Parts: sequence; C-alpha cells; structure tokens
Amino acid sequence: MAVKRDYSSQLRAEQARKTRRVIVAAAARLFVEDGYGITTIDAVAEAAGVSRKTIFTAVGGKCQLLTTALEWALVGDDEPVPLAERPAVREIGRRTDPAAIIAGYVAVIVEIDSRVAELSQALVVAAGVDPEARAARDKRIGQRLAGARAFVKHLANHDGLRADLDAASAADIVWLHSDPVLYHRLVIERHWPQKRFTTWLQRTLTVQLCPPPQEP
Repeated sequence: MAVKRDYSSQLRAEQARKTRRVIVAAAARLFVEDGYGITTIDAVAEAAGVSRKTIFTAVGGKCQLLTTALEWALVGDDEPVPLAERPAVREIGRRTDPAAIIAGYVAVIVEIDSRVAELSQALVVAAGVDPEARAARDKRIGQRLAGARAFVKHLANHDGLRADLDAASAADIVWLHSDPVLYHRLVIERHWPQKRFTTWLQRTLTVQLCPPPQEP
C-alpha cells in the first residue's frame, strides 16, 4: 500500500507541475503580446485552459505569474537550481584567461537576454503601478549587481581589470551592460542580429574593463 500511495503522490505532483508550466507559459505569452496592464487572470485562465482558482492555487496572483515566468526564463527551466550553479556560469569560474572570461560571461548574458528581454519590459511597466512588482524589479536589479560584482572579482583575480578602474566602478559598468534593456533596444527594436550584438557587447566590455594591449 505504501508503494501505491507513493506512486499516486508522485503522479499528482507531476501533474501539478505540468499544470503550473502551462499556466506560466500562457501568462508569459500574454504579458509579452498584450502587456501587463491588459492581461488579466481570466485571460490567463482561458489561455491555459484552467480555472481562476487553479491559477491562484498553482502559482498565485498576477504579479506572481510574471515573476515566476521571469525566474524560469532567467535560468531556462523550472528546476530549482540557482543561476550561479548552472554549468555555463560555473564554467566561467573555471576560466583564467581574461578574454575567455569575458567571452563566457557575454555568451551567458546574451542567452539570458534572449529569454527575458520582453518579460523584463513587462516588469518595468508593472513596477510603475504595482508595489509588489516594484519590489520584484528592485530585487532583480540587486541580483544583477551582485552577479556583476562576482564577475569583476573573478576578472580582477586573473589580471583582467584596468589599473585605473576600481572594482565598484567596474561592477557598475558590467551591471549596466547586463541590463536586458540593451538587448531589447538593439536586437528586438533595432533588429540587430544576435551575433552582432554579442560581438559588440564583448568588445565593449573588453575595452571598458581590461588593460590595453601591450605595445609590440
């Protein structure tokens, strides 16, 4: 009987997870297509094929739908593994050549931006009218700054930081250039190919952060 109960419990948990995925995916699509203000719980329920009650039970209210969609987009799935522990980020930490460190960091940032840029715009709009969304936006800003500081520390530890640039200023530069709004402006609005954006960002950070090349 215990085996049967365990199996039944696992089945229910998996079904709940699938339902949550469907709801969050529907909400994310509506936030991008229609905007945060226009999107309602009823609209999400209809798009997901569930009831209002199911949405509140499985995920939460409107802001929670947006923040959950953003959290999943940030890491690429709904697994409970922080960004810092993802393989691509851990790989950056193993690199010792400044050029390779920056290249790895930019690759991660561009991949993240491609998933979160439009949802981030929705969060900016939501923050203007919803205190809960404003808190979520501020938390995300703080997380990006913490990530920028960790990246700069790693770069400095491998002689990749200019002598005339202090760590705090360098972190501010990285924090600015990791903002998904840059990707949104250049790739989505100005139609830059992603490869062009990646090259530009890598060159920009290299010039801004790294010591100039040695004269022959």
